[in-house]
Amino acid sequence: MIIGEEAESGAAVLVRPGMGTPRRSAARVPMHPAVVVKDFSFSYSGRPALRNLSFNIERKAVTAIIGPSGCGKSTFLRSINRLNDLIPGVRHEGDVLVEGTSVFGPGTDLVSLRQRVGMVFQRPNPFPKTVFDNVAYGPALNALVSRRDLPDLVERCLRQAGLWDEVKDRLEEPGTGLSGGQQQRLCIARALGNEPEVLLMDEPCSALDPLATQRIEELIFELKEHYTIVIVTHNMQQAARVSDFTGFFDRGELIEFDETERLFTKPAHERTEAYITGRFG
Repeated sequence: MIIGEEAESGAAVLVRPGMGTPRRSAARVPMHPAVVVKDFSFSYSGRPALRNLSFNIERKAVTAIIGPSGCGKSTFLRSINRLNDLIPGVRHEGDVLVEGTSVFGPGTDLVSLRQRVGMVFQRPNPFPKTVFDNVAYGPALNALVSRRDLPDLVERCLRQAGLWDEVKDRLEEPGTGLSGGQQQRLCIARALGNEPEVLLMDEPCSALDPLATQRIEELIFELKEHYTIVIVTHNMQQAARVSDFTGFFDRGELIEFDETERLFTKPAHERTEAYITGRFG
């Protein structure tokens, strides 16, 4: 799937190879949400970053969050597993539910939450451990499997991350010795080791070359069969290629949320069209 240009309007249009006129599908909202966002607002030391967000994220699908720099994309992503709690002076209103359970509930165990909601960051950040230990560390710490079963789990996660064939003879070497693209896939395998329900990705390809980016995008497509994926990206072509749904953020607000193809071909909001056609952002 690529983005082309519509001759008369200049609007960005999704075009699949071999496809003529883009399909104008009816708007569809997630019917089986894994994440439900209810009137969610967030601020840093009194400065609003997100305002009254309400939308659902579909289970076992890829949802992309796009928007200009500083619009709150990463803040929203980090709110889902409460990584923003590490920053002094933050405050929220409303709620975020993961599989029906509030992430902000008084009884929420943050370790358990971050096991259920994995995170892959912008830059690869493998632990200063072996390839094997990078993947095995979380499951061993959380006693998800017995020590005897760790090798099978590590192999399964590395296979899911499309890395096994490249590292099966290097499991005892440092993870930091891998290439950038391999390190990012190792971080994905590490997140999968905790058996998450939701996988968050914060611009996971921004530090990678085009070939490594292509491999990560192919991997995302494969992983959505088993996981709910939310990806923040500044690359609209990437959002078009990998996602099923897209939300457009601007100045801390959700301007539009729809099926990716519809949002890019027939946006409902003028600000969305201005952004995807490059008039601002």
